[in-house]
Amino acid sequence: MSLSKRELEEFRPVIDKTVQKFLGFSETTLVVASLNCIDKGYDKKKTISKLSSILDDSQAEKFAEKLFSSFSEYRSTSKRSRRKRKDADISEDVLSDSKKSKKFVEADIPEPGIPSPGQLSSDKIKEMMMNAQKMIQERKAQLNIPASRSQLMSDAMDKVKKAQDLQAKIQAQLQNAGLAGATLASATAAGIKAVQQSQPTPLILDEQGRTIDVKTGETVQLSHHMPTLKANIRAKRREQFKIVQEKPPEEISDSKFFDPRVGLKGATRARRNFKFNERGKFEQIAVRLRTKAQLERLQNEISYAAKRTGIASAAKLATIQPKKESRDDEIPEIEWWDHLILRDESYQDCDKAEMLEGITHLVEHPAQMKPPAEPTKEVSIPVILTKKERKKLRRQNRTEEEKEVQEKVRLGLLPPPEPKVRMANLMRVLGTEAVQDPTKVEAHVRAQMAKRQRAHEEANAARKLTTEQRREKKMGKLKEDTSLGVHIAVYRVADLHNPAKKFKVEANANQLFMTGIVVLNRECNVVVLEGGPKQQKKIQAAHDA
Repeated sequence: MSLSKRELEEFRPVIDKTVQKFLGFSETTLVVASLNCIDKGYDKKKTISKLSSILDDSQAEKFAEKLFSSFSEYRSTSKRSRRKRKDADISEDVLSDSKKSKKFVEADIPEPGIPSPGQLSSDKIKEMMMNAQKMIQERKAQLNIPASRSQLMSDAMDKVKKAQDLQAKIQAQLQNAGLAGATLASATAAGIKAVQQSQPTPLILDEQGRTIDVKTGETVQLSHHMPTLKANIRAKRREQFKIVQEKPPEEISDSKFFDPRVGLKGATRARRNFKFNERGKFEQIAVRLRTKAQLERLQNEISYAAKRTGIASAAKLATIQPKKESRDDEIPEIEWWDHLILRDESYQDCDKAEMLEGITHLVEHPAQMKPPAEPTKEVSIPVILTKKERKKLRRQNRTEEEKEVQEKVRLGLLPPPEPKVRMANLMRVLGTEAVQDPTKVEAHVRAQMAKRQRAHEEANAARKLTTEQRREKKMGKLKEDTSLGVHIAVYRVADLHNPAKKFKVEANANQLFMTGIVVLNRECNVVVLEGGPKQQKKIQAAHDA
């Protein structure tokens, strides 16, 4: 049973009153949930299950009974008010139709003693009643509403009786005065005169077509119709202006105020004309700039590639090629590419050692090996944010989380959160409700505060690391990756006879996860430790202490 928006607005204050009576104060979440249950047409069990998330089970059951009882009362009262409204509309329509059906009919003036045309006879009254009943039945059929017949009949009869009584009083007064016929005759004569006066005067013209007065026979000057529209007035002014312009202007030289010494033409400023560029001018300039930039980019790429691949050195070798023209079938004594390396003029004159003398790193490239301590992956430097940036990032993350929660509440996946009430803002938030029952409201607020504190502590406990996790975290901070390289430190200790010193060296190495060896001698003792840079730094501080 989905309600309209108007019905929901009318029913909302009813639910608000029931909530206020039930709880002692108004709760918007409960009102909204109740409205949704009524609007979606839930039965009592489903309504109790929906309200149990806000109230206790027993309270939800009691409140659901009160809610459905108030809704049934609201439906019955709204039906009665609607029926009354429709009956009133039907009676108004019937009366308006009866008024519209009445027409004025011209009739002869009755003699005294005979009922006037305005007075209704019994037959006419019956006809009017039958017509009124027919119109009411037709109107009912159109609206499909069962009408109360007795009520409409009684209203019509009362109105007819009032009209009859009024007409009888007027007729009796006229007969007693003996002026009924005279008044009616004078009224008809006055009506005829008014009709004659309202008729237009006849138009009489003479032989020349001029208007003549009916009584005197003189010619009458009729008033010309003046234009009243703006368009006609403007057209008339335009014609007058044209007539004024057509008149020849007066000669200035003939005027007594004319001075021939003064030049007629004053100093005028030269008009600035637009300078339009030819179509496609700037496009051509842009194309030229683009091609120039592209050529420069290509030249840079070619030069970079030549340096990388060694084409530049090959081009230099090509410059020393002999300019002597050789035929295709002729075999040279030495090739042009070996001419720079070999000093002799032929291959037979040079030795093997001499041939290999000019070969350098530029000719044969050895396979370059990576150093063993170089990491395989690129070392990423962590971004260290400032305090202001960390605050901004935290604020943005919290805003996004809050928006997600609001979306879930809007979709119905989560219940709406309770209003955050504290003892400080108790009176400002609740207002009159806190004044009505302050003890109950204070208990409710304190329960909310305890619930929020408990949820906060539970979240902190869930985020807290266990003992094993803390140990692993500490070990991860101390351990270092020695797969790419190991730092070795050698310490000379003068005396290690004291077992406390031996224990200190061993304990420090074990705590920092370092390896090594201790060499004991009467004159000199040596401690060798292996580990990462951080570990060496910490063990150095421990030995210095």
